[in-house]
Amino acid sequence: MKKTILEIDLKALEHNFNVISSKLKPKTKFMAVVKANGYGSDSVEIAKKLVSLNIDYFAVAFASEGVTLRKSGIKTPILVLLPQVESLEEIIKYKLEPSLYSFYFLENFITYIKDKNIKEFRCHFKINTGLNRVGFNKSEINNAVKKINNAGTIKLVSLYSHLAASEDSSEKPFTYAQISLFKKMASYITSILSYKPILHMSNTSGVLNFPECEFDMVRAGIGLYGYNNHLNNDLIPVHTLKSIISQIIEAKKGDSIGYNRSYICRENIKIGIIPLGHADGISRSFANKASVIIKGTKAKLIGNICMDVFMVNLNEINAKEGDEVIVFDKRNNAENFAKSVETISYEILTNLSTRIHRKIIG
Repeated sequence: MKKTILEIDLKALEHNFNVISSKLKPKTKFMAVVKANGYGSDSVEIAKKLVSLNIDYFAVAFASEGVTLRKSGIKTPILVLLPQVESLEEIIKYKLEPSLYSFYFLENFITYIKDKNIKEFRCHFKINTGLNRVGFNKSEINNAVKKINNAGTIKLVSLYSHLAASEDSSEKPFTYAQISLFKKMASYITSILSYKPILHMSNTSGVLNFPECEFDMVRAGIGLYGYNNHLNNDLIPVHTLKSIISQIIEAKKGDSIGYNRSYICRENIKIGIIPLGHADGISRSFANKASVIIKGTKAKLIGNICMDVFMVNLNEINAKEGDEVIVFDKRNNAENFAKSVETISYEILTNLSTRIHRKIIG
């Protein structure tokens, strides 16, 4: 039965894992970022495949994402990048490893594990070196580490930070300043502890552009799914979004198409109705700008995107109802689709609705 499908190619995932791994030293650990349902794919299937490839670590944004992996049988260590105080019970129950990134979370976490009489718990420490998203600033680190040491119940598995512009060659001085600050802060923290945590800072583009930032482990997210400014020629997109032509409408010159009459036909047009809309992650911003592929030819989206469908111009295509529609695939990928409205592949992929059927291939 023909329908809208998001294909997830595990062979492409394995290829991308191998490409990124080939850039690393033999002893460097690999952390796979599988947040946002594996960047819009299927976090469980992605994680299971990566476990078979001997991945060292997973990272998720929130505890609930880690719980999903644990309930699916994933035993690999899981870093929760942005744990919330309300999730402490789940974090403890499912043996997730929270990032300590703010005094609010740190103090609540210390109180919670003391109340539960937990003797030791594995955590990670986030250092803000310039991205200014989350993490302890340089001026806060001494106080934060003192609280951790005084608690006596926290084992810092790793110290880490995040590069702000590792894909931008014009920002190299800023990136090198970030790396230098991280080295300095990590050295200071390690000198206070009685053990040496793992250090990690590199994302996918950091792996290629800043080998001095490799440290003990790297974190790859978008690169695993086939996208990165400097590795695109080597990587293979994991996602393919396909749909069908549900109906063809013959519109006459002067007819309007869709809500608010945003498109007025300048000639007689054959209109294809595609069962994907903004409820599925195809934003209204794509209206009258983006194109999809039908029978190897581009078909432009016209009229406002509806909740459940969008419309395309079929005048240059000998199409019929039931024909396949490629929104993006390995060749006409999500990054190209995103550029039509000046956004990025991350946003396109992670916006894909769960009502789109996922099909695992490879």
